[in-house]
Amino acid sequence: MSAITTAEDQRAQAGLPSRIRAFFYRYPESFAALLIVLLCVGVGLLNPAFWQLANLFDILRASVVRGLFALGVLMVLAAGGLDVSFSAIAAFVMYAVTKAVTLLAPDTGMVLIFLMAAMGGALLGAVNGVLVNVLRAPSLIVTIGTQYAYRGILLTFIGTALFMNIPPAMDRFGQWSLMTQTAANGFTVQLPGFVLVLAVAALATWAVLRFTLIGRAVYAVGGRPDIAERLGYRVASVQLFVFTWAGMLAGIAGIIHVSSNRLANPFDLAGIELSVIAAVILGGARITGGSGTVLGTLLGVVLITLVNNVLILIGIPSSWQTAILGLFILCAGVFFATQKRGR
Repeated sequence: MSAITTAEDQRAQAGLPSRIRAFFYRYPESFAALLIVLLCVGVGLLNPAFWQLANLFDILRASVVRGLFALGVLMVLAAGGLDVSFSAIAAFVMYAVTKAVTLLAPDTGMVLIFLMAAMGGALLGAVNGVLVNVLRAPSLIVTIGTQYAYRGILLTFIGTALFMNIPPAMDRFGQWSLMTQTAANGFTVQLPGFVLVLAVAALATWAVLRFTLIGRAVYAVGGRPDIAERLGYRVASVQLFVFTWAGMLAGIAGIIHVSSNRLANPFDLAGIELSVIAAVILGGARITGGSGTVLGTLLGVVLITLVNNVLILIGIPSSWQTAILGLFILCAGVFFATQKRGR
């Protein structure tokens, strides 16, 4: 009887790692959640000031623009593509719209400004989708080209001067807060209202991917485009949609960037591409396409924001933050590859 019990215990213990692997394979976003928990606990133990409400507000504030970019990248990545032009689209749209409104119609309301930004970003994103289909070239190559083209057109034909006095509607929107609290040191911290834009964009992206035919087509085309085409999915239409969606979110993110900083700088947002793509991958999306979730993407964005904004609290210099981020990405790659082989 003892021998039988021991054998059963051994089988149960042997099955535990496989069940853990199965859990992470089914819920890949849990890897980013685990890293967030470990990072928060570690920083909180070394510096209890981390648990102040002001830090939470700062993390949310810093996650909005990157989160909007990441949701667009998720859509493209799930369809088997890769977009690195979103930062150039955001810079183009935010500067062009801010300049146009300031010079021509300074009393324009925020709803119309967002509408113009969304339409402008969607148009530039659609150009990416058309070029990918017409040229039959890898989307990475196409969007590298359009990234430089958009920035070149912006700086050559639209302008390079800073706009310090942004339209009043954008100024008011940037200062709008959902919650205000005075910290123990006397500083006032605010939860900005534009975090609601990220919440709405996340819900919309989740609904499209979860409940619509185009959402199913995105994952089908990203997984096996040849099989998806034989099943009746129009690959060209899917690619046009995902790049248009990514461009639309980039345009909206650009307006939020200007509103929050109260400054329109055409040179802003350059170099943010790799951190955004890293956030999506850390959230469980495969670079080869066919996978990824909105929840995982948002968790990846929070993880990247924590690395960039919080490690300074425990004395880690900013020069090490990139190395730590690279280590996280390597761990994620090895982890997900191990899960795939295990399955």
